[in-house]
Amino acid sequence: MKKNSKIAAVYPGSFDPITNGHLDIIERATKLFGNIMVAVSENYQKRGTLSVPERKNLIELALETRGLKSRVQVDSFDGLLVDYLKRCGSRIVIRGLRFVSDFENEFQMALLNRHLDPGMETVFLMPDEKNTYLSSSIVREIAHLGGDVSIFVPPGASKAFQKKFTKTKHRK
Repeated sequence: MKKNSKIAAVYPGSFDPITNGHLDIIERATKLFGNIMVAVSENYQKRGTLSVPERKNLIELALETRGLKSRVQVDSFDGLLVDYLKRCGSRIVIRGLRFVSDFENEFQMALLNRHLDPGMETVFLMPDEKNTYLSSSIVREIAHLGGDVSIFVPPGASKAFQKKFTKTKHRK
C-alpha cells in the first residue's frame, strides 16, 4: 500500500474482472471522498479467473485511461476488511448497490463490520442505470461461453479475458 496521500475511503471487492459498473462507482466515490483505495481481495466462495496481481494491473490501467490514477490507489489484502481499514487509516467502506436483492447481503456485511469495529461506516452508492444489470459473474459467464465482453469492461480487461478464454478453449 502506498502512503503518498490520505485514504478517505476504501472500495473493496474481488473485481474479477473490473467492470464498467465498478468504474462508475469509483468515479462517484472520488467525487464524494477525494482519495480512495480500491482494495482487491480473493473471494473464497468463488474460483477466481484472474490472479490478484492481474486484477490490480487491469484496474490501474483502467484508472489511468479514465484519468483517475491521481485520486485512486490500488492495493490487495487478505483477511478481515476492518483490519485492512485500520492499516489504511480509513473508517469508510464504499459498496455498490445495483438491485434491492444486493441490499440484504450488503446490509448484513455492513452490520457485521460495524460490530467488529464500531467506528467503521459503509456508504452505499448506486451505479448509473446503464450498469445496474452488470456484474463480474455475468461477464465471466459471457466470456466463458465465447461471447464478446468488450462493452461491459474496460479494454484491458476485455483483452485479458479474450486471451484467457482463448487459451482455455485450446486446452480442451
